[in-house]
Amino acid sequence: MLEVNAPAKTEAAVVAALGRRSIVLVGMMGAGKSSVGRRLAARLGLGFVDADTEIEAAAGMSIADIFAAHGEAYFRSGEARVIARLLEGGPQVMATGGGATMNPDTRALIRAKGVSIWLDADYEVLLRRVKRRTDRPMLKTADPAETLRRLLDERRSVYANADLTIRSRDAPHDTIVSEAIGALADHFGISKQSSVRGQTAS
Repeated sequence: MLEVNAPAKTEAAVVAALGRRSIVLVGMMGAGKSSVGRRLAARLGLGFVDADTEIEAAAGMSIADIFAAHGEAYFRSGEARVIARLLEGGPQVMATGGGATMNPDTRALIRAKGVSIWLDADYEVLLRRVKRRTDRPMLKTADPAETLRRLLDERRSVYANADLTIRSRDAPHDTIVSEAIGALADHFGISKQSSVRGQTAS
């Protein structure tokens, strides 16, 4: 008998196909990588890790403080090391920082040890979301809105190299999660067998 929190057949098949790989969410700040990632991990019965949280734990200070004290290059170096370490711990769902995949070595590691999903959000959606927080070091500029647009323009072509792309938009998180599971199933050649939605805790 199917338990309330038991993964449906499609979810279980996705996890089996992953093997030791991680599902790695990439995209801009505000795309929803952490919130979607937590729910995706719960649906699949996997652990969730947030690379930014792990970087802060390793450094013993916030990302904003790392930027202020040491600069972006120092942060990016630590970020690459932390992500490389985390990728050894799959299967799991991992959320990465917006600039993480600009490092070609990190991209290569993610390709080798993970399946990447780009949460692709429009500029207007991102701007509305990032305005809710004041701890974005990359946006501590004279014109944060223009900085966000520039970063999106610079990074979009790199994000587009992800294995899968899901549109991040103003829809329920569980809708985005279901689309991600469907895309993963397609990626692995899994037929949608009786995927049970709404049986797991939201």
